[in-house]
Formats: sequence, structure tokens, C-alpha cells
Amino acid sequence: MFNRKSSYALNKKDPNAIVYIDANDVIIRLTREDFASEEEFLKWKMWSDESYHVEDKRDVVDGKRLISIDDLSEAALAVPGIDAVMEHQRKRLEDRSRAVAMVSQIRDKLTETQFRRLWMYYVDGMTVDEIGRIEGIRHQNISKSIGSAIKKIKKFFP
Repeated sequence: MFNRKSSYALNKKDPNAIVYIDANDVIIRLTREDFASEEEFLKWKMWSDESYHVEDKRDVVDGKRLISIDDLSEAALAVPGIDAVMEHQRKRLEDRSRAVAMVSQIRDKLTETQFRRLWMYYVDGMTVDEIGRIEGIRHQNISKSIGSAIKKIKKFFP
């Protein structure tokens, strides 16, 4: 959000001075008379305009990235304990181990071709036509192969 009382706004609003706010929040104006020549004033005026503009843009970007702690819900502020994090990781590892074991069991029940086609269809998200093009096989044969694989899986894993 644009701050109308920022150094950038004050400096830009006054073309006849370089305006800045000192450490005590006092507004300081350097006019043409404070410089040895018009060229020197214009050089420093242009520099201050550019410098303040860069600073203002950075403040705007930073302001968009920040959120007030008052705007956060209690749930967002709650940090899970290490035991909860560890339990979550343990469950994820168990789920992954079960999934790996299940894939291994499925692989054992299928032919290599059926498993490859099933994997390409379900895991890689390929269409039957895409699989057929890759393997140089007709659409109908790919469909039958995947259908047979699914029947075998249902038979062994009801």
C-alpha cells in the first residue's frame, strides 16, 4: 500500500527540494540554495527520487509478504510438538512401506507386460492409445492386457 507520508512521497511531491525524514522523524528539505549549482541539485534530486522509489517498491513487496499475527487463526499459530511430528513421520513411513509391499505383491501376480502397461496407465497417467504407440501394439490389445491385469489383482486382493 502506498504511504503518502513516506520519504518517497514527500520527496516526489516537492520538485524544488530533496525531502527526507531524519532519525528523529523530522522532515528535512534541501533546496536548490543548499547546492553549489543547479546541475548538482538536479543530479542529487534525480538520485534521491530513484533511491526512494526503489526503497518504496521494496517496502510494498515486503508488505505483501507479511501478515499481521492478529490476522492468523489460533490453528495457524499452533506449532505441533516434536512427538506429533515424529508420529506423523512414522505413519508416513508405515504407509509407504505398505504401499511398496502391495506393489511388490501385485508385480508378483502379473506378467511383466501387464505390470508395465498397468503402471503406465495408472501411475504415469498415459492413455491406452499412448501406450499402444510406444509399444507398437493396437489399442484393443493394450485394453485387454490392462483388463486382465485388473481381474488378476481383484482375484488376489479382494
